[in-house]
Amino acid sequence: MDTRTCQNCKTDFRIEPDDIGIYKKMDVPPPTWCPPCRMQRRIAFRNERKVFWTTSALSGKKILTLYAPSFGLTIYDDDEWRSDAWDPLEYGRDVDFSRPFLAQIFELSKVVPLPAASRINMVNSEYSGNADGLKNCYLMFNSNHTEDSAYGNGVDFSAHCYDNSHIQKGQLCYGSFWLTNCNQVHFSSRCEDSANLWFSRDCAGCSDCFGCANLRRKKYCIFNVQYSKEEYERRLADMRLSTWSGLTTHAAEAYALWGGQPYKYLQGVQNAMVSGEYITHSKNVQQSYIIREGEDIKYSQYLQVPFGKDAYDASLFGSHSELLYETTTCGWGARNVKFSYESWGEIRDAEYCMHCQHASNLFGCVGMKGSQYCILNKRYSKEEYESLVSKIKKHMDDVPYIDSLGRTYKYGEFFPAEFSPIAYPSSIAPEHFPLSKEEAVAQGFVWLDPEEREYQTTLPAADLPDDIKDADERVSKEIIACAQCGKAYRIIPDELRFLKKVGIPLARTCVDCRHAARITQRNRARFYERNCACSRTGTSYRNSVDHFHGSDPCPNDFETSYAPDRPEIVYCEACYNAETA
Repeated sequence: MDTRTCQNCKTDFRIEPDDIGIYKKMDVPPPTWCPPCRMQRRIAFRNERKVFWTTSALSGKKILTLYAPSFGLTIYDDDEWRSDAWDPLEYGRDVDFSRPFLAQIFELSKVVPLPAASRINMVNSEYSGNADGLKNCYLMFNSNHTEDSAYGNGVDFSAHCYDNSHIQKGQLCYGSFWLTNCNQVHFSSRCEDSANLWFSRDCAGCSDCFGCANLRRKKYCIFNVQYSKEEYERRLADMRLSTWSGLTTHAAEAYALWGGQPYKYLQGVQNAMVSGEYITHSKNVQQSYIIREGEDIKYSQYLQVPFGKDAYDASLFGSHSELLYETTTCGWGARNVKFSYESWGEIRDAEYCMHCQHASNLFGCVGMKGSQYCILNKRYSKEEYESLVSKIKKHMDDVPYIDSLGRTYKYGEFFPAEFSPIAYPSSIAPEHFPLSKEEAVAQGFVWLDPEEREYQTTLPAADLPDDIKDADERVSKEIIACAQCGKAYRIIPDELRFLKKVGIPLARTCVDCRHAARITQRNRARFYERNCACSRTGTSYRNSVDHFHGSDPCPNDFETSYAPDRPEIVYCEACYNAETA
């Protein structure tokens, strides 16, 4: 065990023996930043939901992009960027050994064209980004292989789903978080293999339930109370869930029940040797977050499209990727990629790259497509490349990049935060590390004040029909003022048809406010040591069965994303499973 002081936040962190083994395997030096600071730096390079209008620098057509025009970047439409209309080798340059190498990569990134929104295989889904294989989708981000859906992030292999985050294999789901293989599950969280649920959390194999928590293989339950089919249907009809008044009244009751039921210290199923949060069907995954079907992974986040393995400090990866270290948005067949950003699609043996695809043996390249043995976008022979890379790595140690705060970047560090083409408030970093403008700037992050857009609204949200049955197509022509923030939003025609089909009233808040409310159900990727709360004083919940520790407090402790000052009742695996068996 080796204890070091984080170069960024100055707190101590541990480098464990298995970490050293990985660093040797990947042929990299140990990190100088602690795991949370490393994650924050990486995900500050990821914009998942904020889009801007710009003009393609190649064709001149108006396009949506994930990059603010004020950054002055050269942006091409995604299809144009992947075409043969331009050649990234034309931007090649020699290495200047009189200056830090990272500064030369940054200069290159300012002139090489970038793809507007990282989209591939899209059909009628041009208003989405960071996506693959979407059809008839609108404002879907970080989503893959999904159809007829809108207003979601992390929605994969799904259809007819609106306002969801991190769901897989969903059908007709609305307003939910972390679902797997669910059908018509609404306003629910952490459910699997279930159908026809409302306002339920941590349910598996259930159907026809309202306001429930921690149920297994149950049906016709309301607030965890069993009813007959006929009584359940009568009570559900009495709730008038197709009305805004009825929905909000009974939602409050459901959330109250959620808070009084135990939470498992880690959300996930069918795992072996894992720690972190939202991990499923995985093996040997440690201190990681939102991982589906991963193996031998540590300090990593957002593996949503399986499969991934042998990844350390990787964010937003997957789809058969392996051997990743200090990367963000690198996957889709990627192998042996280090210190890189937005490089995916069969990229191999690459270091310090940005926006490279279907290429191999790259070092310090930007926008490369289908090339190999390149440095700063200049091609070399295999022998020349290998010799020059060794020389550059030594040069990075001898002449490191020093950022505006005096932090040193030798070989082995990810890009400095000041290199990010994403302003901090537009990135996903604030979802885990919220900062004020003053705090973000003081920590070296890029900041742009959010662009203020003024629209003349035609209808306050309070004047929307209470019952979805009373809403007609005219509402799709209204510009509605959000009941929470006052910003303008619309009900698109497909959304109206969906809401009528599932019997859910019109939303009273805008897309951004709905997203913010939805992810409050999601814990942040920060981990703490805690004791199992079972049978401890101050806990109001009473167990339904005897546990292995009898009437004494449970002796188990664990690492969890529930901070010690949080109000939830957090159980260890054994105690939680006893209550849900």
